[in-house]
Amino acid sequence: MKNIAHEDLYDLSSYYYDLPPENIAQSPANPRDSSRLLIWKVKSDEVLTDKKFRDITEFFRPNDLLILNDTRVIPARLKGKRQSGGLCEIFLLRNLTPDFLTWEALVKPARKIHTGSIINVNDKTLRILDEFPEGIRTVRFELSSREEFMNFLDDAGKVPLPPYIHNDNDMREAYQTVFARNDGSVAAPTASLHFTPELLDKIKAIGVKIGYVTLHVGLGTFRPVKTQDIREHEIHTEHCELNETTARLIRECKADGGRVIASGTTAARTLESFADSFGVKDTGLFIYPGYKFHVVDALITNFHLPESSLIMLVASFASNLAGAFGHEELILSRLLEIYETCAKNNWRFFSFGDAMLIE
Repeated sequence: MKNIAHEDLYDLSSYYYDLPPENIAQSPANPRDSSRLLIWKVKSDEVLTDKKFRDITEFFRPNDLLILNDTRVIPARLKGKRQSGGLCEIFLLRNLTPDFLTWEALVKPARKIHTGSIINVNDKTLRILDEFPEGIRTVRFELSSREEFMNFLDDAGKVPLPPYIHNDNDMREAYQTVFARNDGSVAAPTASLHFTPELLDKIKAIGVKIGYVTLHVGLGTFRPVKTQDIREHEIHTEHCELNETTARLIRECKADGGRVIASGTTAARTLESFADSFGVKDTGLFIYPGYKFHVVDALITNFHLPESSLIMLVASFASNLAGAFGHEELILSRLLEIYETCAKNNWRFFSFGDAMLIE
């Protein structure tokens, strides 16, 4: 077990673990629910490693509430041409207006794309409205409606797979949950890629309710933590929504003694961003050890990158379950031990990888 001192809990290097490249999944399990599932019962420190994801039905109980992020991944990566004739790339990050025509975007080469620049993509035009550090730009598409924009995006855009997936195949369906419905995400809520319609029906038949939130995954979820003291890291804000129906389901679940089970870190961050309220907001909530969870009782998640904000959230959640406030470094050490053991036993990691259930 990695020996982490309490004073090192906020040191970025404390969240590092070794992962051979061959453990990084390059394609999803087929069928989706055939991926492996690890169950970590934190209070007793029991770890079950002989399950498939479809066996998750054994874990659910009547009156539980499963929360899913219903965001839909858009083909957000565009290839364009500058007025000079030079090629460029526009990576859409976050929609800024109801008509879907103004976006926050990451552009390359940023040194050649400034306020007022005009870029052509598939005979359509976009204009740079404003510029910010690190290649971030505000862009406006010269189109007439959201419908026209979405049709354009379907034709011209490419789904932006994470850089560790070296696969040129069209992943539009594979990199999408079966319940996705709200356009706007640049990455999938990957813990939920394991669900099939049939599995969701089985879960409902147990007496489990299903509620939906929306968090459009953007730069905030995947931006590397670059500060050595993780408390100095600022997460890029992401749009999230929790409607009144889901808020009511949460209240009823808690009153009936059920558990709120978040599928994925994005669902967990949305629930914690609203706590006991509902509505629409931009969240920059950064969860790391020391944070006290208010809503989430169990977490379904994948295996995350070393030194990422996501593994910090998982460590924080496990510490909450263990009641380990003041000793969070012990839980982090155990989490990293589980990760490294799984790596040695050929588990699949990251977006298309295997899953964990933490309770």
